[in-house]
Amino acid sequence: MEQQTTENWNQPSQPYPQENKKVLAGILGILLGGFGIHKFILGYTQEGIIQIIITVVTCGIGSIIGLIEGIIYLTKSDEEFYQTYQVGKKGWF
Repeated sequence: MEQQTTENWNQPSQPYPQENKKVLAGILGILLGGFGIHKFILGYTQEGIIQIIITVVTCGIGSIIGLIEGIIYLTKSDEEFYQTYQVGKKGWF
């Protein structure tokens, strides 16, 4: 009888039941944060519209919010991002 050895380090794993949108949302937050695109990607329609309004009212200065959020998204671990923004639906920062 042959014993089967499992090597876990090279096995593909999918720890999240849904697609993790961390990288996409982070990059869009940094590049197009003023338009709220990162919010729409995560399913936050109301927050995305508010982001657009803030950017227009402040003549573009409000886009710093998107830049900051993009950086925050990319610095979180995959699991923390998924639990906070995709499961917990935290809309801002």
